[in-house]
Amino acid sequence: METVLIIEDDPTMSIALKDNFEFKGYRVFTAMDGDAGLKLALNAQPDLIVLDVMLPRINGYELCRLVREQKIQVPIIMLTAKGEESDIILGLNLGADDYLTKPFSVRELLARAAALLRRVRKETPDVFEFGGFKLDSAARRLTCGGREVELSPKEFKLLEFFTRKPGRALTRDEILNAVWGYDCLVTTRSIDRFVTTLRNKIESDPANPCFIHTIRQIGYRFEAESNKSTAARP
Repeated sequence: METVLIIEDDPTMSIALKDNFEFKGYRVFTAMDGDAGLKLALNAQPDLIVLDVMLPRINGYELCRLVREQKIQVPIIMLTAKGEESDIILGLNLGADDYLTKPFSVRELLARAAALLRRVRKETPDVFEFGGFKLDSAARRLTCGGREVELSPKEFKLLEFFTRKPGRALTRDEILNAVWGYDCLVTTRSIDRFVTTLRNKIESDPANPCFIHTIRQIGYRFEAESNKSTAARP
């Protein structure tokens, strides 16, 4: 299920957008100001951000800039009451992918959102290879040397999340929100247990991992390439 973050300070508009996106099958987070929106953008791992320009605390332009500064490349659709060409160009130059001027058709917003998400799906390969492994997201299978490696649904989702963020330091909160969900009551220590079981299945030496590295007091970093002898035997 793809996740949409709606950052809109008008309560009526926020509820209406949330209801429409949820009706289309998306998981939806909402924020009523720029500060709360930035925190969700950084921690909730949304697949799409719908961003109002006129926000309290941090305006939409600044929020867009801060999100892109953090190398978060999810599609952003900006909403504004302004329609001047200079405002549109400013938003696009700061990293927005699309722009709608209020009042707008919710059906048009949903269509543009779906188009952006389709583009992202096409850009993201279904098969990710590392070491001797192949992770097939479409088939939900991990194989090594042609043989399937059994993973639980959460182990698969955890590994899939790692492979989509290679070389990046990932906090436990980031991992928890992306794999278990932002409102989940699972503790961050649960991540450590899942990482341990996952290492036992993909590392040739789990005590000295070459793929999933621990970053002390922060979380983990996934490295797709290693100078060590790579894949574990299934």
